[in-house]
Amino acid sequence: MKLLIDRDACQGYGLCHIAAPVLVDLDDAGYADVLGSGTVPAAERNRAYEAVASCPARALAVQE
Repeated sequence: MKLLIDRDACQGYGLCHIAAPVLVDLDDAGYADVLGSGTVPAAERNRAYEAVASCPARALAVQE
């Protein structure tokens, strides 16, 4: 499973980082960056789904 971010759609709300700080960081301008390769460890799957659901811009997606 991978967490994907559409950087063009990201509006910098930061809610994904609040939901999944282990998976998503914010750059200096406040836009989301996937940490590492984007591969979601099994223990963080629920947080990945929470991050996707929390994004008002629909900039995140989970790829199974």
